[in-house]
Amino acid sequence: MLNEFVAKMDWWALFGLFAQAAFTARFLIQWIASERAQKSIIPISFWYLSIAGSTGLLIYAIARTDPVFALGYLFNWIIYLRNLILIRRERSTTPSLSRS
Repeated sequence: MLNEFVAKMDWWALFGLFAQAAFTARFLIQWIASERAQKSIIPISFWYLSIAGSTGLLIYAIARTDPVFALGYLFNWIIYLRNLILIRRERSTTPSLSRS
């Protein structure tokens, strides 16, 4: 079983692991930010890691020709990008004194 696992470790598997690590890191970032603030916080880096991780996993799924996996990540970027747009819009309408 271990030999089979090691045998599957090609460039795409490493790429997929890196993408999964980025996608998982977003939860750690959110958890740390919330613990520090003592309330639920979603930092902007959460959305960037979401885009990076899900895009990487989509590329990985396509490379591995896994249609179920690919469909699972095909449209996620829309939600993540929309959140970044909303954050940017809110920041542009908020007076600079309250941003600190």
